[in-house]
Amino acid sequence: QVQLVESGGGLVPPGGSLRLSCAASGRTISTYAMGWFRQAPGKEREFVAAISWSGRNTYYADSVKGRFTISRDNAKNTVYLQMDSLKPEDTAVYYCAYDQRQFYSGSGSYYSSDRTYDFWGQGTQVTVSS
Repeated sequence: QVQLVESGGGLVPPGGSLRLSCAASGRTISTYAMGWFRQAPGKEREFVAAISWSGRNTYYADSVKGRFTISRDNAKNTVYLQMDSLKPEDTAVYYCAYDQRQFYSGSGSYYSSDRTYDFWGQGTQVTVSS
């Protein structure tokens, strides 16, 4: 079992930045892919970004490409989501997720599916509003 705890959410004006963190415990993340998803009120959960176990490959939803950056610090067992140029439509609860296929490198479509992931955090609220 792995426990994931997100943090770093909050209220930010349009054009602002936030950095979300996802701290894992109970198992190392160093050999597993990680993802970020979000869910806005009344909408389905959607893919935001993912990073391969090696960190060499990253994947982004078109809606956040060029504005968000996913990264990982295996020494801290933590994954990050740097969010810049935030827009009101980025308002959602953000969740991190863990793919327990060790050393597995999939395609972009693999990582963008929520069915890929086995463990989820409780989420952190991001609100973009003036």
